[in-house]
Amino acid sequence: MPGEDSTHRIIVWDRVLERIKKKSNPQVFFWFAPLKPLSETGDSITLRANSEFDKDWINNHYLEFIGDTIREIYGKAVTVKIVTEQDKQPREDKRTADETREPKDAGPGKLFTGSLNPNYSFDRFIVGPSNQFAHAASTAVARKPGEAYNPLFIYGGVGLGKTHLINAIGNYIIKSTSNMARVCCISAEHFTNQVINSIKSNKMEDFRNRYRFGCDVVLIDDIQFIAGKESTQEEFFHTFNTLYESKKQIVLTSDKSPKDMSYLEERLRSRFEWGLITDIQPPETETRIAIIKNKAESEGITLPNEVALYLAQNTTSNIRELEGTLTNIIAHAQLLKTEITLDLAKEVLRTLLKQQDKKFLSIESIQREVANFYGLRVQDLKSDKKQKNISLPRQVAMYLARRYTGASYPEIGEKFGGKDHSTVIHAVKKIENNLGKDPSLESTVKTLSRKVESLTSG
Repeated sequence: MPGEDSTHRIIVWDRVLERIKKKSNPQVFFWFAPLKPLSETGDSITLRANSEFDKDWINNHYLEFIGDTIREIYGKAVTVKIVTEQDKQPREDKRTADETREPKDAGPGKLFTGSLNPNYSFDRFIVGPSNQFAHAASTAVARKPGEAYNPLFIYGGVGLGKTHLINAIGNYIIKSTSNMARVCCISAEHFTNQVINSIKSNKMEDFRNRYRFGCDVVLIDDIQFIAGKESTQEEFFHTFNTLYESKKQIVLTSDKSPKDMSYLEERLRSRFEWGLITDIQPPETETRIAIIKNKAESEGITLPNEVALYLAQNTTSNIRELEGTLTNIIAHAQLLKTEITLDLAKEVLRTLLKQQDKKFLSIESIQREVANFYGLRVQDLKSDKKQKNISLPRQVAMYLARRYTGASYPEIGEKFGGKDHSTVIHAVKKIENNLGKDPSLESTVKTLSRKVESLTSG
């Protein structure tokens, strides 16, 4: 009977809601309270969500939780289907429970809040004097999100462990809350793309709701990449304020401290300084040895002590390069069917250094070459002087810096007296456009290119 089914359905869902409420905190329960039962069969239940945003979030985070709760009460597996008013009423759901519960990937037009790397945990992070404060701060935040240090701002060079720590925080929180915490981990570049796509598809309200009200913890890697992106900075400013006022934990990583990020809006930089700022330095020899040993053990390799010491003393820039070098040595040994020896390590490292010569080119060395060529001071290139005899060399230097170092536009601008990234983009494009039209400029750039390339040949 229709009436009987309706009454039975309401009683069923009320009991489920009551159990969910006991099992979750208010911040989590608010996702379930608006759900309304639409239809029910012996082995499935269809619930209606208020919006596409709610539907996607529940499908991606809580579908299995609902199914498990129903099974706890009624002792049977039930397929759960979430729909909205706009969806067509399903005729019959023939998928299995496992298929229904599997989170969907974010397709085109759908918002995506990122994912954590399960391999990055505090247990796997090698602690030394260069990173112990950052590690301690990250651990404190993970244990008491929103209470200990908010925001936590971690900065340091490439490959030193910032991404490892930010993922470890997220993984720890999810594990300690039995997967109930809503952790959003995303790169600043991905966040920017989401802003752009949401504007294009007229879904900014969904975007704002997801990050401002759909996350208990927000982890954003490489926040420096929102520099020069006005819409992204505007959205992040208001998102930051909402999260902070709601005592939601915010963790950010960057290659520079807030005070050195002159290319970001002042109001953002000041907010980054509200909490705790900690840096990660390149690891010292003892820590590098521990990292190498740990990496070798995880690969099932017994590494001779003299090889570990040699690598630690000769690969000093960052952890990523250190581990990459070890991976190359292991691969060579396996392919050649030989033991890992000191001689093999030296040969592999010698080859890698030759291939990486260009990495050692600095913006400063390019500035010196250009200044000497034009008979100027490096300070002239960094100045705001607009005379052609200074502005053209400055543009050439910016073009060469971009070409040979691969540095970002904001990074280059910073090295040229704190110029805005748009100034660097304009300079690079201007030189590129004029190379085929101006023989004199083309000759100059070729000459300077040879000089710059000679810096890497010893």
